Amino acid sequence: MVTQFPFLERQAHEPIAAFVQRALRTAIITHRMQPGEMLSEQEIARRFDISRQPVREAFIKLSEAGLVRVLPQRGTQVARISMSEVNDARFVRQAVEIAIAAEAARQITEPGRRALEQHLARQQEAAEREAEAREEAREQFYFLDEAFHAELALIAKRPAAWKLLENVKAQMDRVRFLAVELISPLDRIIAQHRAIMAAVKSGDPVAASEAMRAHLDSILSELPELRRQFVGHFVEES
Repeated sequence: MVTQFPFLERQAHEPIAAFVQRALRTAIITHRMQPGEMLSEQEIARRFDISRQPVREAFIKLSEAGLVRVLPQRGTQVARISMSEVNDARFVRQAVEIAIAAEAARQITEPGRRALEQHLARQQEAAEREAEAREEAREQFYFLDEAFHAELALIAKRPAAWKLLENVKAQMDRVRFLAVELISPLDRIIAQHRAIMAAVKSGDPVAASEAMRAHLDSILSELPELRRQFVGHFVEES
C-alpha cells in the first residue's frame, strides 16, 4: 500500500491512523481503489507494517465519510459513488466556497496575489505536460486544483472552513477526479481559475463569488457523461 502513494508522506507528529486514513482516502478518490473493491484489514496492516488497530480506526473514519461500507460477515468494501451525497456535497461546498472567494477578495494581500499566480503557473505547466504523460499530468493537476482552493481559504483567513469541507466533499471529489482524468479540458479549468484569481486579486467580492459559482456549477454538465462511462461506479438512492 505504501508503494501506491509515492506522493504522500507522513507528516510530523501525524498519528499513524490519520496517515492510513489519508492514504486510503487518496486511493479511493483517485480510483486506485475501485468502487465495489473489498479491502483487507490484515493486508493493509501488512503493507503499512503496522498493527490492525490503526487500520480499523481509519476504516471507521472513511465509513463516516461515505467512502467505505462495513458489510457484516464479509468485510469492508469501497463504497460506490452516491449521487445524493454528490449533490449534497456540491450544495455545501458551493455555499462555503462562494463565501470563501468573496472573503478572499476582501482580505487579499500582495503575498496572496503572488501565491495565486504561482498556483496557476504550476497548473499551466501540468497542462502542458499532458501530451507527454497524460495520466501523470492529469493526476498532478487534480491535486494542484485542490491546492488552489485551499490557498483561497488561507487568503480568506478561513483555513478551518476548508478543513471542514474535507469529509463533506469526499464523494464530489471522486467525481471531480474522474472528470479531470477523463473529460474536463484542462485549459477550461485553468480559465475558470484565472477568472476567480482575477476577481480576488482586484478585490471584487461579487465578481469572485460569481466566478466561483460558475466554476463549481460546471461539474453538473459533466455528470451525465461520467455516469454513462462508469455505470458500476455510481449508485442512485431512491
